[in-house]
Amino acid sequence: MLLSLALLGSVPAAHAATDTVTSPHALPGTEDGRIRIFLAGSIDMGRAEDWQARVAEELATDNVLLFNPRRADWNPAWQADSSEPEFVRQVQWELQALEAADIILMYFAPGSQSPVTLLEMGLHARSGKLLVAAAEGFWRKGNVDITADHYQVPRLQDIDALIAALRQRVQQLQQQRAE
Repeated sequence: MLLSLALLGSVPAAHAATDTVTSPHALPGTEDGRIRIFLAGSIDMGRAEDWQARVAEELATDNVLLFNPRRADWNPAWQADSSEPEFVRQVQWELQALEAADIILMYFAPGSQSPVTLLEMGLHARSGKLLVAAAEGFWRKGNVDITADHYQVPRLQDIDALIAALRQRVQQLQQQRAE
C-alpha cells in the first residue's frame, strides 16, 4: 500500500484504481482527481466488524480514494486525551480527512456505540456529503434516523444498501466532473 501511495502523484487519475489511505498516513493533495470517500462508522476500538474492508473490496475497481480511520497499529493503551500524541494525531487526521472528502459514508453497526461517529454526523449533517445507515441493533438508531431525516441526509437500511447508494453517488460525481 505504501508503494501505491507513493505513486499517487505520478499515475494519471483516469488510469488509477481505488486506493485506501489509512490513518495516520498523509492525505494526498488535490492533484489526485478521484472522488474521495471517508469511511466513518463503527470501529469501537477494533471490536466492531471490519466493514471498511468490505467497502474497499466492493469498490476496488471504481477509481476512488478511500480514507479509512481504522488503524492496524492502534494501541488500546493510548488515552483518549489531548495530552496523548498518538490520540491527537488520530483525531487531527480524521478531521482533515472528513473535510477533504467528497462523500462521507457512515455505518453504525449493530451492537456498537460509535460515539465519535455520532459526533461526526452532527458536524457534517448539513454538508450534503453524508450517506448513512444505522443497522437494526445500533443503540441510538432512532437518534440517527431522526437526525438524518431532519437534515435530509440519505438514510439506508443496511450495509448492502449503503454500498449501492455510494456507488450511485460516486457515478453521479464522476459524471459531473467529466462534464
